[in-house]
Amino acid sequence: MLTASKFKIAKETKIGYVALKVANLEKMTRFYQEVIGLQVLTQNEQESRLGVGGDVLLQLRKIANPLPLTRKTGLYHVAFLVPNRQELGNALFHYLRVSAPLTGASDHGYSEALYLTDPEGNGIEVYRDKPRAQWDIRADGSIIGVTEAMDTEGVLAARAAQWDGFGLGTTVGHVHLKVADLQASDQFYTEKLGLTLTSNFGSQAKFFAAGAYHYHLGANNWLGSHVPAMSDADLGLDYYSFLLPNHPAFEELVAHLEATEVHFERQGEQLWMTDPNGIKLLITVE
Repeated sequence: MLTASKFKIAKETKIGYVALKVANLEKMTRFYQEVIGLQVLTQNEQESRLGVGGDVLLQLRKIANPLPLTRKTGLYHVAFLVPNRQELGNALFHYLRVSAPLTGASDHGYSEALYLTDPEGNGIEVYRDKPRAQWDIRADGSIIGVTEAMDTEGVLAARAAQWDGFGLGTTVGHVHLKVADLQASDQFYTEKLGLTLTSNFGSQAKFFAAGAYHYHLGANNWLGSHVPAMSDADLGLDYYSFLLPNHPAFEELVAHLEATEVHFERQGEQLWMTDPNGIKLLITVE
């Protein structure tokens, strides 16, 4: 049986964007534009913002003297959700053509997903959701996923003739985190933030959503329990964001956080928080 929380964040809540700290801004910007398929929206010597149709989905910030990569909490992968199977086929054909660093291709029951790794070791998922009627939704609300081989021939057959990068409607569908304390993460994201635990892999991984989605946030401790938190000098995840649908939903969340004595910093309609793993998140209004 899945755990429940009395307070629920607005069901229309979704992921906004992911911010990464990078060593080589030019190389990373070019990779996410030319290989992955995002558009460069703004760029200067210290920061790039990339997205689709004017919406920021990824922020890259250059840091000086980064530490060597080690086992710490942070980003497992950022998942870009494309609107349909044709878009996924376009992406897969492009990735094969440019010899992109593909690491896997899976059918998860509710989605079809491609996996890649960027030049600085950050995980990437590019996926499309199957129609909800095909999801395995149980009586208690849990949404069961599988990991099977993707029908890559079928995905490629669905593609259009031309690749122009991700199409309109592409979003960050979910963020998957590497955490130190899975149980504390569960309590924070369900009881404090008001997400629903939609899939539970016990002591290894948990998946959370707003509303009835399969998941907006994943958390795993596959690096081992109690790994240290990232520092400001570590490459990788800087923070990620949630988008609330409107001002009333924002104020309702603020009231709940105050009532449960959760520490946050408010700047207008922005809330900055840190989860139990030292991972920063931004909550704002769409």
